[in-house]
Amino acid sequence: MSDRLAGRMLLSHNFNLNNNELPALNREEFAQVFIDGLKENNDISCSYIKNPHWVVEIIFPLDKYEAKEIGQMCGDILIGKRKSDRPNEKLPSDTLILGGKKTTPATSTSPTSLQPGEWGVDVVETVEGNVFLESINWDKLTADNPRNGIFKIELPKN
Repeated sequence: MSDRLAGRMLLSHNFNLNNNELPALNREEFAQVFIDGLKENNDISCSYIKNPHWVVEIIFPLDKYEAKEIGQMCGDILIGKRKSDRPNEKLPSDTLILGGKKTTPATSTSPTSLQPGEWGVDVVETVEGNVFLESINWDKLTADNPRNGIFKIELPKN
């Protein structure tokens, strides 16, 4: 990230559901949800990236947004999309937005890889958010991280 005034966030998608509970989104569809959802924000750039893990790149001004705010926007956008696809049904899934700031050296020099100081965010769609968090040992995984280096947004079924 060359511009110190810009934050960079990469999103991945963890679809922990059966297709009969909610249709899966392919990588391009997943990215398009956020590209469309963030397009009204002229100061936020959102694009699809080709990376084995990351799917979406979001660039945002650090003087205007905190990473958790961008994460909340992303959660709201995904839920809005899912509700618009099922207007008369209750969503069968919890959505989790799990973010962490990279503090270790990059594993790749690829421009699509996560670099130190940038945010990696796992967007999780799952039947039970609390069960998913327990299965990955979220509390232990994040115990040694500084509070300003992680965030968790839980958006329950509604």
